Amino acid sequence: MFTFRRCGLLVFMSMLSVTLFGQAAATEPENMFTANGKLGVVIAVLVTILAGLFLYLISLDKKISRLEKK
Repeated sequence: MFTFRRCGLLVFMSMLSVTLFGQAAATEPENMFTANGKLGVVIAVLVTILAGLFLYLISLDKKISRLEKK
């Protein structure tokens, strides 16, 4: 018989196992990016995303200003 209690227990146990596995994999998280040389890539991606968001907001502001003047 399938009950909500069994479903909740199944979800809890699966989340617990994923959490424990994730903690065991990252022994030294502060050295994870610097050891592999990926810190520059992460920073470049973040800067690209933020620059895109700012450019979008600026263009949106210009369009709204143009519509307000009409």
